[in-house]
Amino acid sequence: MTQTRFSRYAWTVLAYNLGVIMWGAFVRASVSGDGCGKHWPLCGGEVIPHAHRVQTWIEFAHRVSSGLVLALIALLFIWAFRAYPRGHSVRSGVKLCLLFTCTEALLGAWLVLFRLVAHDASVYRAIAMSAHLVNTFLLLASLALTAWWASGGAPLQLRGQGPVATALGIGLIGTMILGVSGALTALGDTLFPAATLTAGIMQDFSPDAPMLIRLRLPHPFLAISAGLYLLLLAGLMIHLRPSDATRRFARWTGGLFLAELAIGGLNFALRAPIPMQIAHLFLADLVWLNVVLLSAAAVAEGVPHAELAGAAVKLIQQEDAGPATWRDYLALTKPRVISLLLFTTLAAMFIARPGWPGISLLLAVAIGGYMAAGAANTINMVIDTDIDGRMGRTTGRPTVTHKISSGDALRFALGLAIASFVVLWWGANLLAAMLALAGLVFYVLVYTLLLKRRTWHNIVIGGAAGAFPPLVGWAAAAGHLSGMAWLLFGIVFLWTPVHFWALALLIKDDYEAAGVPMLPVVRGVHATVLQIGAYAVLTAGITAVPFIFREMHLVYLGGILLLNGLLLLRSAQLLQAPDRRHAVSLYKYSMLYLALLFLVMAIDRAMPAHQHEFAATRRHVAAYAGTADWNRARPGSV
Repeated sequence: MTQTRFSRYAWTVLAYNLGVIMWGAFVRASVSGDGCGKHWPLCGGEVIPHAHRVQTWIEFAHRVSSGLVLALIALLFIWAFRAYPRGHSVRSGVKLCLLFTCTEALLGAWLVLFRLVAHDASVYRAIAMSAHLVNTFLLLASLALTAWWASGGAPLQLRGQGPVATALGIGLIGTMILGVSGALTALGDTLFPAATLTAGIMQDFSPDAPMLIRLRLPHPFLAISAGLYLLLLAGLMIHLRPSDATRRFARWTGGLFLAELAIGGLNFALRAPIPMQIAHLFLADLVWLNVVLLSAAAVAEGVPHAELAGAAVKLIQQEDAGPATWRDYLALTKPRVISLLLFTTLAAMFIARPGWPGISLLLAVAIGGYMAAGAANTINMVIDTDIDGRMGRTTGRPTVTHKISSGDALRFALGLAIASFVVLWWGANLLAAMLALAGLVFYVLVYTLLLKRRTWHNIVIGGAAGAFPPLVGWAAAAGHLSGMAWLLFGIVFLWTPVHFWALALLIKDDYEAAGVPMLPVVRGVHATVLQIGAYAVLTAGITAVPFIFREMHLVYLGGILLLNGLLLLRSAQLLQAPDRRHAVSLYKYSMLYLALLFLVMAIDRAMPAHQHEFAATRRHVAAYAGTADWNRARPGSV
């Protein structure tokens, strides 16, 4: 009974701390941080101020509420040592709570005594605020873990977690870095408010903008990148550490982050009014708490491990499979599958900006793009080990033969994903890195975990992951995404069912044996070839759009007429005779089709302007149409 009351008290103290943090945000946003002057812990040199300034009472209220935190946590500390035995996790938790409460007070004093408040825009304030935010996050984490353990949560078991612990650690650090970025962005919004949204955007891109304005520009990209990683982490934890608590915190983490992104977008559009800033911070704190509790639940004692135990796998390797080689790790990435995706990535660079992009940029995009796709394919193999073991064409994969354990494969995938993001950000830009990560997350979460084993629509929706590479190439070369970039996405998206279902016809029996609901298994061969024909028509239709809107010219027109003619012909032949020979023919041609289509686009864009006379003539005809001279020149006119 005593421990139940302690648990409730611990959660109450956590909730109270969230309230204090929100009030602190109001102090900063209302520029009231100097309300008590250069005095701490007294306010204006007095225990209770007699000033009539509103800012003074706002700051004084924050100090009183913050001081109460120390009293509440002191009581929590004493109670924990009376209610729980030596060595209990709750005791460890309250020690951290008391430590970070004291450092929180000292950091607050630092801000006040050195006048790093109100309108100060120095680099020292940015550093102090960052340190304050990190300490606040650590205090919230300590309180959350204390309350969690007091509520019956199992102690942490960090040994034997392998790459799961590493992935969770990266998620925690990434969330903390994002919190720092958000705090600095909010400070910039407070100190340098924009009269209009347009003025704010111009501030962001001005080379003469203050430091805090320049720091807020990367925040939305970092937020989306961190959110993508957290979504991936949440999905993997549901699969790799299946427990009720893990599932609950994973779902809350994903849902809360999507809500935070929505509030962040609204905050930007409304130019960061104080209530929106506080709401954004509140959701950010909730996301942090859920990531902390997700991590604690995933590495708790007694939680089942879905991946193979390392020692057992090593024994199997020694007795049956032999040691892994670099070729085995290369096989995890599925290089033959990646080759076509990588070609569309590099071709999109030449389509986005005709001319030579530079060897360093090409290499960065090629290496970073391969790593991102390789990481996605590796994670796919880990998740689908059971399926691969029942399919003839995949029984030789290293995760099935146990040449590479699931733990080692996950480490490899995590390393590839991180390296991909760094290489693309460093060698190209943050947008390209973010899009590559988005493709990885979409492939793992939407296709592999959510759809593949549930519905025959898996390849239609999940296949969008394969349409991200052109966006990566375009963003790397141009630094932004235009309508043409999204057309490339749409072309690959509509082409994917034609390509994949032709393959699915060939290995229908394998999918049926593995219990994977691919279209030929669920709806039959005839329904599949009808769908292939429909998507072939849609693919041919969307490829005409760039020419219609004058993004492409005569060379491209000739190319798509030939390529689409052959695609429709082979699809029609498969419809008439849905046998293996025609399925193989369409499958092989579909790969050649996409490669040649992107090649023709790149060539068309690279053609000299004088060879685009057809486009210029068409524009002149359009301008001439409707005039009196045009009407007189028409056949049959009087």
